[in-house]
Amino acid sequence: MNYQYNIGCSLSNLKGIREFVRNSLKGEGVSEVDLSAIVLALDEMCSNLMIHAHHCNPDHLLELHIDVPARGKIIFEIVDDGSVFDINQFHEPEIDNLVHQKRKGGLGIRLVKAIMDNVEYLRRNDRNVCRLTKDIKL
Repeated sequence: MNYQYNIGCSLSNLKGIREFVRNSLKGEGVSEVDLSAIVLALDEMCSNLMIHAHHCNPDHLLELHIDVPARGKIIFEIVDDGSVFDINQFHEPEIDNLVHQKRKGGLGIRLVKAIMDNVEYLRRNDRNVCRLTKDIKL
C-alpha cells in the first residue's frame, strides 16, 4: 500500500501528520507500541524540517509518503524543497553536556535513529528526501 499526505509547514499541522500516520498504518499489523514510536519519530522529523528548513512558513509544503512494500516493512519519505539537512551529518550532543547546560532540545535526532531501523538522506529530482525505514515484528 502507498499513502501520501501534503501539509503546510506550520507546527499546528503536526496533529494532522500524526493522525495520517495512525490511520494509514491501522490495518498493517503494527502494534500500538510500535505505532506510537513511529508517530513520535515522524513528528520529530517533520517538526525539525518545519522549524529549521522552512521557518514555520505555512506556504511551504512537506510531502509525507508511506510505502508498505511487504508485510512487516514500512518506508516513510519526507520530501521537501527546504534548505538541505542531512540527518546523518548531524553530530548529536552528548547527553551529559545537555544536562549540564540545562538545554532544552537536542535529543530528537537521537530518538529518531533509536526508533527507526534505517535513516537516510538523499536528493531526488532536485528535492530533499528523508527516508526512514522500520521493520515491524508481526
